[in-house]
Amino acid sequence: MRIFVTGATGFIGSAIVPELINAGHQVLGLTRSEAGAKSLLAAGAQVHRGDLNDIESLRKGAALSDGVIHTAFVHDFSTFKENCEIDRRAIEALGDALEGSNRPLIVTSGTGALAPGRVATEDIEAPFHPAMPRVSEQSALALGPRGVRVSVVRLPQVHDRYKQGLVTYLIAVAREKGVSAYVGDGLNRWPAVHRLDAAPLYRLALEKGSAGARYHAIAEEGVPVREIAEAIGRGLKIPVVAKSPEEAASHFGWLAFFAGMDSPASSALTQQRLGWRLTGQPGMLGDLEQMRYFETEAGVASAARRA
Repeated sequence: MRIFVTGATGFIGSAIVPELINAGHQVLGLTRSEAGAKSLLAAGAQVHRGDLNDIESLRKGAALSDGVIHTAFVHDFSTFKENCEIDRRAIEALGDALEGSNRPLIVTSGTGALAPGRVATEDIEAPFHPAMPRVSEQSALALGPRGVRVSVVRLPQVHDRYKQGLVTYLIAVAREKGVSAYVGDGLNRWPAVHRLDAAPLYRLALEKGSAGARYHAIAEEGVPVREIAEAIGRGLKIPVVAKSPEEAASHFGWLAFFAGMDSPASSALTQQRLGWRLTGQPGMLGDLEQMRYFETEAGVASAARRA
């Protein structure tokens, strides 16, 4: 198939592109930059110029393809609400182009606020949370009655040795404050997956996914945030401290909502339904232990800006 991939040069998309090509698919990758175009061509993909605000470009890319994988998102938390609205409009534009075709649209969502305090499964519907105005999943699944074969890949903290989802921002706060912190006893958990394990799940969802299905890219059901903070402390050679819930907002800023969240999640049903298997990649703490915190500081900052 010819697959239109948004976010094709981003942290996750850049792993999905070779995964698709190696499986025999053609890739049409969305990019707004010359550097992005060069990286796509080097990977063996075709280039489609545009961005999430270019609605006509999104519609054209989808119309030219046999299916769409949507991973792009503007990761600027200072304008998070506006970015969620950009994402909603982009999903609707992709749906407009695919309407009535039964072609697949794979949309990216998250596991964060699904079922705080208990293990979230694929069968749990995504609730609306005022602190999490991202409605990617809800917007996508609403396209089903319009003849679009939609499925959703929910991501946890996606990591390698250079970037680790929200943990990247924990590292930035720790570097700025001079301490690596966690909230309360730090036993709240964040699920995780290596980016090279997440990529095959997108391909499987494209090839074998069911309409309206939700899939979990979960390798580790829940890594205690205290252990994450301790790994960061060792890497940066700074103290590790506990912050009370009352102190969290002033210490973590916008990250405070997530820093104290207990959000374990399972991928048992995804593995059963799609045959997705892990490939022996390092776990979250393993990647944190292998980071070169100071030698790669510029690289980490650059990775944190990619989407």
